[in-house]
Amino acid sequence: MSVSFAARHIVFAVAPDLVLLDACGPIEAFWRAELTARASERTLAGQGEPCAYRVTVASVAGGVLPTFAGLPVVTERLDSLDCAAIDTLIVPGVPIDDTTSLQPELVAWIAACAPRVRRVASVCTGAFYLAAAGLLDGRRATTHWRNAAQLRRRFPLVDVDPEPIFLCDASDGRAIWTSAGVTAGIDLTLALIEEDCGHAVAMQAARRLVVFMKRPGGQAQFSEALTAQMSAGGDFDALHGWMAANLHTELSVERLAEAARMSPRTFARRYVEAVGRTPARTVAAMRVEAAATRLVQSRQPLKRIAADCGFGSEQNLRRAFERSYGVLPLDYRARFAAA
Repeated sequence: MSVSFAARHIVFAVAPDLVLLDACGPIEAFWRAELTARASERTLAGQGEPCAYRVTVASVAGGVLPTFAGLPVVTERLDSLDCAAIDTLIVPGVPIDDTTSLQPELVAWIAACAPRVRRVASVCTGAFYLAAAGLLDGRRATTHWRNAAQLRRRFPLVDVDPEPIFLCDASDGRAIWTSAGVTAGIDLTLALIEEDCGHAVAMQAARRLVVFMKRPGGQAQFSEALTAQMSAGGDFDALHGWMAANLHTELSVERLAEAARMSPRTFARRYVEAVGRTPARTVAAMRVEAAATRLVQSRQPLKRIAADCGFGSEQNLRRAFERSYGVLPLDYRARFAAA
């Protein structure tokens, strides 16, 4: 980004196998905001300064960095940067599983540099690096829904919320931002731009990118977490299959216990121990997920879907759907159903 006046320095601290869109999506959003601000001669809200950004992508070793998508990127060396001159530090994600080791030099640099910058953010699994650096201890944070449970296990001091597209925790007076996976980095960046340059600039940047300024709903509408959990095996795998086939019927604890051949008390206790939620919560989640599948795979009316999935009425379906996914059933269908 070539600018002729002082600009806010945005640094992307990246690790090998960088998820490319975690970085290039936010970079594009910052650039679009600057173009918008120039065209309208808008300034940073309340500060009289130009709405301008200078972006640096940096890694531990500098030079050419391999990315997960295969396209290499050229980076600066992290130790060549003046932390005090950094306005915003953003840590994008990398593919992470139970065997992945975080780059210790990057963790150390983030821990040392973060206290000296105005704000810190992560995209997707970049939250693992913020957590490893101790920045998320006692804070609420999010990440890609597929990695939320792993983040919670690996860093138990972090209050992991798998639902938001992005969130900002300023519980100690210092804001740290985290986002869900991949394209959610654009949502987060638009919020940062709005904080810097005002709503009008952020809105125009969103329009240029053809994205929502504030995406309705949370991550649940995009996930298959429950389906994956139900098919993962375990003591209640057969019961889950039976439940999925009988969602239209009454699924009380007593009936589930009978199907599992246990007493209601023993069943309720063992189920929570094995699954991590009450039977009632599983039934509710399975019904919503079944309704979501019907919405995108068929043109059935809501009344039929509500009856087949055990909601009893369209109103109950709408309430449960909005509570779980943050959107109404027909909005969900319009967003995800095939043409």
